[in-house]
Amino acid sequence: MRLFSFALLSVSAMSLATFTLAPALAADPATGGGASPAAGASVPAPKPDPVVARVNGHEEHLSDLENLAQNLPDQIRQMPPNMLYPILIDQIIDRDLLIDLARKEKLDQDPEVKRAMEDAANMALQNALIDRAVAPAITEQALQAAYQKEYAGKPGEPEVHARHILVPTEAEAEKIIKQLQNGADFAELAKKESTDPAAANGGDLGWFKKSDMLPEFADAAFALKPGQFTTKPVHTRYGWHVIQVLETRTAPPPTFAEARDQLRQKAIQEAVQKELELAKQGAKIEKFNLDGSPIRPTDKVEPPAPSDEGKGN
Repeated sequence: MRLFSFALLSVSAMSLATFTLAPALAADPATGGGASPAAGASVPAPKPDPVVARVNGHEEHLSDLENLAQNLPDQIRQMPPNMLYPILIDQIIDRDLLIDLARKEKLDQDPEVKRAMEDAANMALQNALIDRAVAPAITEQALQAAYQKEYAGKPGEPEVHARHILVPTEAEAEKIIKQLQNGADFAELAKKESTDPAAANGGDLGWFKKSDMLPEFADAAFALKPGQFTTKPVHTRYGWHVIQVLETRTAPPPTFAEARDQLRQKAIQEAVQKELELAKQGAKIEKFNLDGSPIRPTDKVEPPAPSDEGKGN
């Protein structure tokens, strides 16, 4: 059972949502967790954290089990506590025994192991700093305030409903424009000539905001009125476009529920950036070439930027 539990609990974990060992163990007098706070006490009694195992004099507490439980996959943490508790105890004992054996064999002095331990400690410090900075920014109250500031009471963003025909050359696009000017059906030309996947739907791209498309495409589309099409081909990295706008509208601002994930991500990025800016204050930063030599003004410090994928057509 112990070998089974060790392998099983080593599975890549998901974060713990609701499970905790504390309520289950508190009901058992043997754990020392059944005491209630004194009546009328102004400060809540500290959460009991009894010793649950001792390995070569090293004590493991209930809180250590709860931390271990946070690394369990769903199917394991759904087990009843009276079944899960022995597995966790065995797991934490196995871990301590292996750590003690590694130290006896002086693996903690191995340069690669020491570096891995230092990296893990540094990562824990970095995560703790970021968690502390991010936590206040992503509370429900903070996100509601951000929503009120960014969206509430403000007009929605303009959108257009457009279709397009995409061809490889400017000459082909100009030929299509002439056909449209002579009364050709846009949708039929799109189905016949366009190389874009939207050709099957007559080139229809649906509704989109200006930020959803490449700048060249968006500028041309948003300059048109409903029913109009571009009289000059529009060039993007995908080829040459002929665009027709079907409708325009102002979209309503998103609800809080719709904007919540985006607001949360933005709050996280801003909080991390603020910590980085604070960390850079007074810091001495030096960069070197990959061979360790000093960087000269003519050196290319960074690798070439990847090609811009962009958005839209």
